[in-house]
Amino acid sequence: MHDLKAIRDAAAAFAAAMRRRGIAGVEFPGYPAEGADHAILVYDRQRRDAQTKLQGYETRRNELARAIGQAKRAGEDTSALEAEGAELRQKIESANAYLAESARKLDEMLAVLPNILDADVPDGPDESANVEQKRVGAPPAFDFEAKQHFELGEALGLMDFAGAAKLAGARFTVLRGDLARLERALGQFMLDLHVNEHGYTEVSPPLLVNDATMYGTGQLPKFAEDLFRTTDGRWLIPTAEVPLTNLAAGEILDAASLPLRMTALTPSFRSEAGSAGRDTRGMLRQHQFWKVELVSLTTPEASADEHERMTRCAETVLERLGLPYRRMLLCAGDTGFSSAKTYDLEVWMPGQGTYREISSCSNCRAFQARRMNARYRPAQTGPKPAKPDFVHTLNGSGVATGRALIAVMETYQNADGSITIPDALRPYMGGRARIG
Repeated sequence: MHDLKAIRDAAAAFAAAMRRRGIAGVEFPGYPAEGADHAILVYDRQRRDAQTKLQGYETRRNELARAIGQAKRAGEDTSALEAEGAELRQKIESANAYLAESARKLDEMLAVLPNILDADVPDGPDESANVEQKRVGAPPAFDFEAKQHFELGEALGLMDFAGAAKLAGARFTVLRGDLARLERALGQFMLDLHVNEHGYTEVSPPLLVNDATMYGTGQLPKFAEDLFRTTDGRWLIPTAEVPLTNLAAGEILDAASLPLRMTALTPSFRSEAGSAGRDTRGMLRQHQFWKVELVSLTTPEASADEHERMTRCAETVLERLGLPYRRMLLCAGDTGFSSAKTYDLEVWMPGQGTYREISSCSNCRAFQARRMNARYRPAQTGPKPAKPDFVHTLNGSGVATGRALIAVMETYQNADGSITIPDALRPYMGGRARIG
């Protein structure tokens, strides 16, 4: 959510920021952009004009009340004044109704506007304009033709797509035996790393949340079609970012408690709206998948450094697993709705011969906090307590366990179809070194 006063104070800059996002103001019928002003400012100006008129009506009503009182005491006819008063009451009633409706409409308009991008986010329409920042590790060289994960899994009899389709339809997978254990091992390894070495607190949150929670992190109202909703009006979480971040909703945190770092291993549920025909084979794009999530709440001054730190925590997972990856800075057209700046980590998939995203680490600054009213009280420096300010929220995959499973299978495959277990995972696999 945006601060409307800040938009008014820098109208041209805000309009330019929205144009970087591909929004020119025409998405609000009846309120087109005017010059440098975004459509929301056109509507806000009309609302403030109505507020000014209401104040004039109320001033005149008070004047009339005094005039009627004086006229009655003087025995004069007050019918004309009373008629004007009745007309004013109707105008005031109509103005109040308009202002209540306009406040609701203004909230709706603000709710669908994305976050303002950081200055160093590159311009560009889509992922083709993302900027590679670094590469770590070299793709493995095989003396045989590398297979994709679904070929390996099905050959081992441990990955069942037909059985999953019978149970739930497309974009689901049944894992058995050692692959089911390997996926569990990945999640446990990541949690232990983030808790024991990176200082995150493990949380087990609800998987079903209400409208306000989805609104707080920006999934609603704009992205309802990407979500699964229950018959009683709750939503299946698309990521643990949603419940973890909303734990601060409506709270005023002590500055001394920040940064607040949380991690969770949960299933994630996504409808994959708009993904028809993409990644239809295998388990790369699923309706249900496991993911370790990282969430940080911090002060505005510390959020940029926290973003770099969080991304390094996710990178460490890949490095411990020996998976080649690259870090990408997302361009304007590829940055998510709530994010001001996002790094994607893309892991090398030997079976596909390309890098695929396995983690996104985003700094949302105060955008989500403003939606959920999550604040902190800065340390007192004067005679009076400091005024509460909005926290900055950050989230990142640390990392997606399903995609990590794919990358491990393809990176550590052997010519006979077996899979070598990375050293970091062997303690979680009973000391075993190989699957198959």
